[in-house]
Amino acid sequence: MRSYRSLVRTPEFTPFLLSFAASAAAQTIGGLALGTLVFRATGSPFLSAVSTFGPQLAQLLGGAVLLSGADRLPPRAVLTGLSLAFAAGTAVLALPGLPVGAVFVVVLLQGLVAALGGGVRGGLLNEILPKDGYVLGRSVYNMLWGLTQLAGFAAGGALLALLSPRRCLLLAAALYLLAAVVTRLGLTGRPARAKGRPSVAATWRTNALLWSSPPRRLAYLGLWVPNGLVVGGDSLYVPYAPEAAGTLYACGALGMFAGDLAVGRLATPLRLLLAAPYLCFFLRPGVALSAAAVTVASVGFAASLVLQERLMSHTPDDLAGQALGLHGTGMAAMQGIGAVLAGTVAQLTSPATAITLMAAGSVTVTLALAVLGGRPERGAAAVPAAAD
Repeated sequence: MRSYRSLVRTPEFTPFLLSFAASAAAQTIGGLALGTLVFRATGSPFLSAVSTFGPQLAQLLGGAVLLSGADRLPPRAVLTGLSLAFAAGTAVLALPGLPVGAVFVVVLLQGLVAALGGGVRGGLLNEILPKDGYVLGRSVYNMLWGLTQLAGFAAGGALLALLSPRRCLLLAAALYLLAAVVTRLGLTGRPARAKGRPSVAATWRTNALLWSSPPRRLAYLGLWVPNGLVVGGDSLYVPYAPEAAGTLYACGALGMFAGDLAVGRLATPLRLLLAAPYLCFFLRPGVALSAAAVTVASVGFAASLVLQERLMSHTPDDLAGQALGLHGTGMAAMQGIGAVLAGTVAQLTSPATAITLMAAGSVTVTLALAVLGGRPERGAAAVPAAAD
């Protein structure tokens, strides 16, 4: 599969994307509205940030206890049920007078089950597309996520100028309902990929099995660490250039879009590209050069597409959902760790120094993984499950 036209003709791919777009728009608009609501109620930037990004942190726990359900439950039923649950939870967040403590309980519960949703959606995409269409299909998926985020934040900001945060939350709940309807009507009911009931023990056993294979382990590390260190540096755009942080974030989104649009087959060069341009921040460049460096570097995020394909080539089909769910959970965790690390270094030195050090660390890890992987750019045969 070599063209976007062939993707569109693939049965179920379009409704899969539409349901994801509705969920992503709901998440973006709802997160912005909730952060605004909490900030107005508390005056705390910290609580506002936690309300917006708390679900991402809660995914760590969800990845540790729920991921076995990604392959042991019927995907359409799970995605429909999760969309309905998110719609209900978002509607609860819009209730007048809801205590801040209750807000965080709902937010953390949503984040907990989000890890399961990511694994189910990733495994389902692996089923819908033929093997030779995974990278192209995932690139479209990533581009849609980026465009939805940009549009969602822009629309959310405009809506908050016209409507109250609670009404914006109700709009987000309606988008989740739309995602549930599209999922239920547009996707085929499939049986679970793996036998057995989901459990915490099954999640831990399969996570351990996935980690035990050296090719998969190198793929996971390549997906998590270089990305997380660079994203940690990205979190310092505001203190680095307060008046131009929006420009830098927009350039980063543009670079990611370009990388996903024209992804190549070489993972290591893309991972090096992801970090190397940030080394110039040591010289404290102006906005124009910084924006150019961010745009070029962000093309390197497309390395994740190649690494995901490599991960899938070493993973049995009945573990695809949990394998991709573990990828998503680990990436979220490493991005959070990278942001904390970058913020700490910036506090002790300067934002420019911290960004440079994060980039240098990313380059070092990429080169080390390339050495450990031998010749990683050559295709490798899939490793049978029994050999892991």
